[in-house]
Amino acid sequence: MMAVRWGNSATLATMIVLCGLAVPALADVKAGVDAWGNGDFPAAVREWQAAADAGDPDAQFNLAQAYRLGRGVPRDPARAEALFGQAAAKGHLQAADNYGLLLFQRGERQKAMPYIRSAAARGDARAQYIQGLALFNGDGAPKDWVRAYAYLTLAQQAGLPQATSALRQMDQHVPMADRQKSVSVAAQIAQEAEATRARQLAALDLSGPSGNTIGDDGTAPVGKTSRGPALATVERAVSDAERVAATPSRRSAGADFTNTTTSPAKPKPVQSVRPAVSTVQPPSKPAPVPTASGGWRLQLGAFGVAGNADALWSRVKGRPELTGHAKILAPAGKLTKLQAGGFASQADATAACARLRTAGFTCLATRD
Repeated sequence: MMAVRWGNSATLATMIVLCGLAVPALADVKAGVDAWGNGDFPAAVREWQAAADAGDPDAQFNLAQAYRLGRGVPRDPARAEALFGQAAAKGHLQAADNYGLLLFQRGERQKAMPYIRSAAARGDARAQYIQGLALFNGDGAPKDWVRAYAYLTLAQQAGLPQATSALRQMDQHVPMADRQKSVSVAAQIAQEAEATRARQLAALDLSGPSGNTIGDDGTAPVGKTSRGPALATVERAVSDAERVAATPSRRSAGADFTNTTTSPAKPKPVQSVRPAVSTVQPPSKPAPVPTASGGWRLQLGAFGVAGNADALWSRVKGRPELTGHAKILAPAGKLTKLQAGGFASQADATAACARLRTAGFTCLATRD
């Protein structure tokens, strides 16, 4: 490690003064966060204003949130965007994510996409959703349906509900071979995102203390390691992005070559079954569930850590779609694919996948 050399006493004195000036700014930001948490939004804004003017990125981010939400100040999206941009220029990751989304929402797609791509590379579900749509439509980048499907799959796994309907429409257009390729691509993107996020957050931890920014939902302080806003905020951000995109179906994948829409089938009403009154019989052992056989499988994911495949199976194995179907761990290079085997036909496998996707699981019908 290279030793730090001080040139002279004047330089050292200058550094002490600069460090001393930084302490009040940090205190002002923390005091503002405390006031915000207590519901005193005007006081929070007063604390942050001077620090933001002095160039503190946490203060700029927090003040941007206040203008975005209209708390303590009149709502001003343009002012919020400018402050997010200033904080993003200083390396504030949350500010960069929000700045890209705001640029995208008002139609500055060319300027927004570098921020969207960076956020997607860190695993931000909102950005992965938009990036997936862009790759599907060839909007600002060459069409790449394999990576588009992979990004939408990751957004779905993160809990973004719009991704489920987008994948459902993509299934009508993306060939089976491309969907199969997307499984390993999604796993690779997820691994790279985890590494990128860890590297960037580690760099931030070296720069000073955390915990001085408020969340996108505007309700509580969050540290630098916190990932993303509350779900309601995510849905609102993506809805705004979809409105700007102006696709034929706001909740569709944005296929630019079709105007057909598909309505999900209405679920059958659940009928309650009353137990029949009968004489008590001695309990008998349940009949074993026969193991299904067939050449089609459901691929439920691909994992760099085999234990994660086991964890997913423990969550999904009780689903009725998988009753009697064997768990299969198929090696694929450095990845382990989790599959359920024994489906008699492509139609059976596809139908089971559709039900699993509706329940929030990733699924792909594939041949042995």
